[in-house]
Amino acid sequence: MKRLVLAAICSALATSVLAAPKPCEELKAEIEAKIQANNVSSYTLEIVSNEDVHDQNMVVGSCDFGTKKIIYQKNDS
Repeated sequence: MKRLVLAAICSALATSVLAAPKPCEELKAEIEAKIQANNVSSYTLEIVSNEDVHDQNMVVGSCDFGTKKIIYQKNDS
């Protein structure tokens, strides 16, 4: 029974750690790495406040407890 309770506590802690919000710069770096892995050469990633988002289709991430968004724009070259 003690093992079951310990397992439940560990699961709850692990879940909360996985759901923890990321700092914007860290999330932006992860998104940038994925974009570069797909050989996209000309793009812009920008961290903006929620009020500055004009097109929800450009949003590729949310950070700082949902107060900011990361927007992606492919640049024509």
